[in-house]
Amino acid sequence: MSYLDFLLNPLLSLDPTPSNPILTIFIIATIIAFIIVVLQKLLIDFDKMHELQAEMKALQKEFQAAQKSGDPKALAKVQKKQAELLPKNKELMTMQLKPTIITTIPILIIYYGMIGNYAISHVVINIASVQYYLLLIPVWNIIWTQANPLTINFFGWYILASFTLSFIFRRIFGLNTM
Repeated sequence: MSYLDFLLNPLLSLDPTPSNPILTIFIIATIIAFIIVVLQKLLIDFDKMHELQAEMKALQKEFQAAQKSGDPKALAKVQKKQAELLPKNKELMTMQLKPTIITTIPILIIYYGMIGNYAISHVVINIASVQYYLLLIPVWNIIWTQANPLTINFFGWYILASFTLSFIFRRIFGLNTM
């Protein structure tokens, strides 16, 4: 019994296969990915972020050129510029971390609620050997292993769905990090 069963059970009842609720996990991943992307859109000033990243990249090239030239005055000048950029770098990091900080606790609560729900936590998706390589399962097996490599558990399905949906939502909202 999960503390989120009052939310998960209505979703499970709508799933065409409640004993293996792939659609329910997909819906949860969609909602979470959408909320994260909307928060990123609202909390991050992407124009300012790109501007700061371009400044730092230019300064890095300047620093490398000053190091190659061996000119101590040029190196001191670049180091002074670096010191001036430190507060901007801190601002950039804070701006990028805000959505993560806001969403971490709710996502963990939802995730542990999913673990506590028997139907969701015991999802098994059988995949063909071609899909094994297309989904980069050998790479994922570095992080976590399963008894049968031609299956995906609920966590793998959630991660796969949320990464894909985040990518799609970021494109829809026009959020490009670079």
